[in-house]
Amino acid sequence: MQGSELEALIRAGIPDAEVIVKGEGDHFEAIVISEQFAGRSMVQQHQLVYGALGDRFGGEIHALALHTYTPEDWAGQRRIQ
Repeated sequence: MQGSELEALIRAGIPDAEVIVKGEGDHFEAIVISEQFAGRSMVQQHQLVYGALGDRFGGEIHALALHTYTPEDWAGQRRIQ
């Protein structure tokens, strides 16, 4: 699987998301920024992303380092870096 495919899957499941993916094959790192994460725990945020990936996680996708942010949190994160 290519990173662009993973990005497309996440965007299809979370249409308002900004998605940044690194990696290929079956190991990836993804940053997902979405207003849908507001008011949700990190576990709930990750569940939204995993739901978008369906049964590919554990199959085509072996490892995923996942970082989720609201747009406000992402803006703050970028100022720190």
